[in-house]
Amino acid sequence: MSADVPLEEPARRLTGAGGARDSDAWVRSLPPWDGYFAVVWAVTLAVVLGAAEPSWPVRAAAAAIVALNLPWYVLVGRPAMLDDSGSEGPARRYVVGALLLFLPTAMLVGETQLVTFALAPQCFMLLRLRDALWVLGGMGAVPFVGWTLLWHPTAGEAAFRLLLAVATFAFSAFLGRWTMRIIAQSRERAALIAELEAGREEIARLSTAHGALAERERMSREIHDTLAQGFTSLLMLSQAVESELEHDLPQARLHVALMTRTARENLAEARALVAGGSPADLAGNSLADALNRLTDRHTAQTGAPAALTVTGGVRPLPTAYEVVVLRACQEALANTRKHAGPSAPVAVVLTYASDALTLSVRDEGCGFDPRAPREGYGLDGVRARAEEAGGGAAIRSAPGAGTSVTVTLPLPPAVPSVGATSTPGRNL
Repeated sequence: MSADVPLEEPARRLTGAGGARDSDAWVRSLPPWDGYFAVVWAVTLAVVLGAAEPSWPVRAAAAAIVALNLPWYVLVGRPAMLDDSGSEGPARRYVVGALLLFLPTAMLVGETQLVTFALAPQCFMLLRLRDALWVLGGMGAVPFVGWTLLWHPTAGEAAFRLLLAVATFAFSAFLGRWTMRIIAQSRERAALIAELEAGREEIARLSTAHGALAERERMSREIHDTLAQGFTSLLMLSQAVESELEHDLPQARLHVALMTRTARENLAEARALVAGGSPADLAGNSLADALNRLTDRHTAQTGAPAALTVTGGVRPLPTAYEVVVLRACQEALANTRKHAGPSAPVAVVLTYASDALTLSVRDEGCGFDPRAPREGYGLDGVRARAEEAGGGAAIRSAPGAGTSVTVTLPLPPAVPSVGATSTPGRNL
């Protein structure tokens, strides 16, 4: 929006066209203007009545006419300023009436031109800029010409009155245009602030929505990697028990005990998930201990051998890293139970390097084609977890050649400590 376009509107529209809040601001700004207009009229009356010339009856008549401006403003002018209908009729009606009261008195008594300091702001409030400038020009020219023709002043007096009229017009025009420009810029700034506030609210809304979506995705991964896998194990064990009840009661009892253990572990995982704490397998245990429990559980549920090997310098790690490795191992073992075959052996290798932590889970099962479409998002969740921790995950498989899942996480350099030892390799 250019600066010249809004200046063609009256000042009251510039401040009152932006909704209820702007209109209320315009209404609140009127009382100071009312006081200013009253002071100008009062001063003008005092100056006119106290002037040395013309005669007292003329000055009294001029003062009486000046006094009529006050009720005219209260009855017609102020309602025109508050009119937000867009009609220019009330504004023009008031300006014409004010001119009819002003021009005769300004011709009779030159001091009456002080009223210009009240009428000029009103013109800019009520009229378009071009119309207001024309009215101001008439308020300066007509009284000067009429006063000159009526009183026949000397050349010096005429020159002084002419300079006074020109200066009054120039000052009023400058002040009115400057005021309207300030109002227009303030309105543009208010619009910009409103846009910024709306943008900030939209950003906050999107941020909240993004946070909710991220939390939903995190909870989905947690439920998939813990509760869903536990329920799957319970289902598999219940099916095994059902088939064993008739001919292998000791094995059925063993599987029932394993179901009880799995249910307790699932309950502990659910409580940890609700509390927002670390996984139950990591509570009070090292990462190696937690992985060893996973491999033991896998062997107990499937009967297939699963071995854990830990290499490198074992050291404490941030809980977030341990959770990524634990969940990746859980997902890889769950996929092995579901897809690799009932007796596929599994090798789990946890490697501590100076700058990285690597988990490798490999089974000797039937394998699959990684490029083929697949349901679920377990492996995708493994990749997402690893990437959130700054690392990566690789899945390698081929039909009949088994499957390997490798997760690598970058680690800060290890700080050597007194008595620290490096374990080249151990089976747990």
